[in-house]
Amino acid sequence: MMVAKVRMYMPKIGTLKLYHILHDQLKELHVGRDKLFDIIKANHLEVKSIRSYKTTPNSHHRFRKHKNLIVGVKATSPEQIWVSDITYIGSRGHHSYLSLITDAYSRKIVGYNLSDNLGAEGVIKALKMAIRGRICEKLELIHHYDRGIQYCCDAYQQMLKKHNLTVSMTESYAPYANAIAERVNGIIKNEFELEKYAQNRNVLERLVKSSIKTYNEMRPHLSCNMQTPKSMHQIIGEIKVRDKKEIAHKLELIGY
Repeated sequence: MMVAKVRMYMPKIGTLKLYHILHDQLKELHVGRDKLFDIIKANHLEVKSIRSYKTTPNSHHRFRKHKNLIVGVKATSPEQIWVSDITYIGSRGHHSYLSLITDAYSRKIVGYNLSDNLGAEGVIKALKMAIRGRICEKLELIHHYDRGIQYCCDAYQQMLKKHNLTVSMTESYAPYANAIAERVNGIIKNEFELEKYAQNRNVLERLVKSSIKTYNEMRPHLSCNMQTPKSMHQIIGEIKVRDKKEIAHKLELIGY
């Protein structure tokens, strides 16, 4: 019942994160981490990872392309690096486009927009949302994205210049060239099962809003030492993730 209750909001959340969320309740029942892993596996409740990369950007255009400024750079506080990406939800015949802007340090989604097309309007709306929510506009902020025409167009570039955001772009087409953005896209799209509701636009819009709120405020992140993105967004300083190798081994054993 406890697992089912959490998965009502986060349908495909993994066992490690379930343990973190349910820690206090499980402790009362004398259920430790290893025992929960065994229970999940015995009841065939493991979550299989889904990795599918669908290319949306059109990088063959006349607009200026910039250098990748974040290679080897690790953010140590919020609003140092924002990463952006677009993913489509639904079948090729009937789909919507979800634009996300994520803070690379906290993994918090700071801006988003759901659109019917790949025009620049969707990414501009996501950027406006992110800018409105900034903590400190005086900080230097690098905005990183792929070379899609939506990001390179004059309207988007003018907004970045107006708000003093430094531009950074991917220089290859590999999925991991924009790894954080790709990862967050996958979480929102797959863990929250948005594809199931892609046929009804009104339902999908409400579900996207609810999923992002749940992701930001309830879902713990391994890379943030199991903090939620909202909590992490209020912390300054490098977070040292404990037992990362052990955790990765556990995830591999249960097929997560």
